[in-house]
Amino acid sequence: MTDVSELESRTMRKVTWRLLPFLMLCYLLAFIDRANVGMASLQMNADVGLSSSVFGFGASLFFVSYFLMEVPSNLMLQRFGARIWIARIMITWGLVSACMALVWNAESFYVMRFLLGAAEAGFFPGVVLYLTYWLPPAYRGRVLALFAVAIPVSSFIGSPLSGLLLSMDGTAGLRGWQWLFILEGIPTILLGIACLRVLTDRPEQARWLSDEERDWLVARLAPALGSALAQGSSWALLKTPAFWALVIACSGASSAGSVLGVWQPQLLKSFGLTNFQTGLVNAIPYGIAACMMILWGRHSDATNERRWHTALPLLLIAVGALGTFVVGGLIPMVFLLSLVLIGAYCFKGPFWSMASGWLSAGNAAAGIAGINAISNLIGGGLMVNAYGQIHDATDSYVLALTPLAVLTVFSALAILYVGRQAKSEAITPGTAS
Repeated sequence: MTDVSELESRTMRKVTWRLLPFLMLCYLLAFIDRANVGMASLQMNADVGLSSSVFGFGASLFFVSYFLMEVPSNLMLQRFGARIWIARIMITWGLVSACMALVWNAESFYVMRFLLGAAEAGFFPGVVLYLTYWLPPAYRGRVLALFAVAIPVSSFIGSPLSGLLLSMDGTAGLRGWQWLFILEGIPTILLGIACLRVLTDRPEQARWLSDEERDWLVARLAPALGSALAQGSSWALLKTPAFWALVIACSGASSAGSVLGVWQPQLLKSFGLTNFQTGLVNAIPYGIAACMMILWGRHSDATNERRWHTALPLLLIAVGALGTFVVGGLIPMVFLLSLVLIGAYCFKGPFWSMASGWLSAGNAAAGIAGINAISNLIGGGLMVNAYGQIHDATDSYVLALTPLAVLTVFSALAILYVGRQAKSEAITPGTAS
């Protein structure tokens, strides 16, 4: 009979290589399509006549519709299966993203950003939920960190690519920002179609696993129930302090990623860079963050610790944001922006591993989606808009980062508080330490 440790290693290796690279590619395109508006704004705002306030408000509408559709989308994934539902999400958001090239005024920009959020809603929490169907708790920190590394990698790749696409200005009578939306939207549609062939809904259906591997995985996943912190119905979560602590914590990291994703290109261009130079420099903090979040997720799993691995990145965001007040020059600014993004993305693996461990099987779909939806509404809808309003009022890109610093301090305190509560209630080891 095959040794259990060898069987586990072989099974998890197959699962990881089957699902993770493909899902990372999907998520990479999701964030390119979500965040490319920041690079497009270098041309589009002048063409369409968008002020900082108007652009910030329009960009934030993505997160409003994302919030409204997130929980329903995850419930639909649970009902119809990940294979069909993730394909639906990707195809529709790819179509809407390409159609961003049709924007001609503020109102059309508002409509398209709202539709893009509705189309993409449910993808990230859907994949987090989907991976809980395949990953025992001990593997979630590192794998979720690897999956989420697609976010900074998307900007590391997408920023120079978008800068290059902007140089297609005038080709076939289209502006560069129009080519950017079209050529970055089409691959998402094609990858959505590929979901129908690549994804398998549940381990029980995985013909690419042997009978022995499939039986081991199903048996290993069976005991992975949620903690006493977040049991009960989906609606009961709204009355649970732990749920709202998770929302506040996630809002800090979401704000950092969303604000810099939308506004960082304009901040960097204010140093006198060209569009292409802006794209290259904009990629640097994301490349550093991508490397760090993998190491941080592995360390969280190796030490079996989640609470401090979630709180410390939030405090790093605050340090980076506040540091911009006392430095000048492009290189120090890139260093501080790197700290902010390292914090925003190192947060994700330990946090989602911890959050999924606190939710019961009955409310995981709505709980994961609810946390992500509300935090995106605060982080993207409110904070992205607030940044534009403060910049218009003060003409300072740096001063507009103040709300982000304040929010992330509260986020860190929230996660430390609820993590302490979890330990006092003797949560299953490895899920909320």
